[in-house]
Amino acid sequence: MIVLGIDPGSRKTGFAFVQVMGKQLTLLESGVLSFEKYEEFLDRVNPIFHEMNQVLKKYKVDAVSMESLIYVKSPTALIKLAQTRGVILASLSSEYAGKIFEYSPNLVKSTTVGHGHADKENVQKFLDMLLGKHDYKTNDESDAVAIALCHILNGANENLRTMPKTKKTGRSLKSSLAHLAK
Repeated sequence: MIVLGIDPGSRKTGFAFVQVMGKQLTLLESGVLSFEKYEEFLDRVNPIFHEMNQVLKKYKVDAVSMESLIYVKSPTALIKLAQTRGVILASLSSEYAGKIFEYSPNLVKSTTVGHGHADKENVQKFLDMLLGKHDYKTNDESDAVAIALCHILNGANENLRTMPKTKKTGRSLKSSLAHLAK
């Protein structure tokens, strides 16, 4: 099974393809789509749509996981993020209807690190421990990997489920994968 994780952003969007085969997790590819050269948001809409379509051609994925909307201080930033998610969802919807899942940032962190208010550095340490050392270009890229793992560990793969999940906290990566360390 291959899961595409997406950390949407109007200036930078992280993506990651994570494959799970039995108990083996592999980071196939990850990266960042950058739209910073487009000053105006409306000039970014078409490139966001087309670049996401190019990413989708790289692998045949079984599921797409995306970070849900988060509270931001600026209403303008929230509106742009919501519109960006809409553009990305439009690029996904025809081929992946029913296979798109969203996870809150706190659930992603609690699933991977064990607590919902972990910082970016802790998330990257866990990703390196699980998938091997990787030089992530930005936090958007490492967040996309964590989002894909969140989907896998929250029920997408029976082989990796070792703890019951709770709605509030998910299950931590460490506890979910403890059997692999033995």
